[in-house]
Amino acid sequence: MDWMHREAARARMRVLVKRLLRKYGYPPDLQDAAVQKVLQQAEALSADCAA
Repeated sequence: MDWMHREAARARMRVLVKRLLRKYGYPPDLQDAAVQKVLQQAEALSADCAA
């Protein structure tokens, strides 16, 4: 996937995830860990689809 290779695409994805977390009342102090987890899951899913 394109976002795996470009930092700008990764940054955009982080912004979108943070917006969703804020929208649904996720605790602010846990957001960074949640964003990292979502990015890891997306990378794993993308690797599985590419294989």
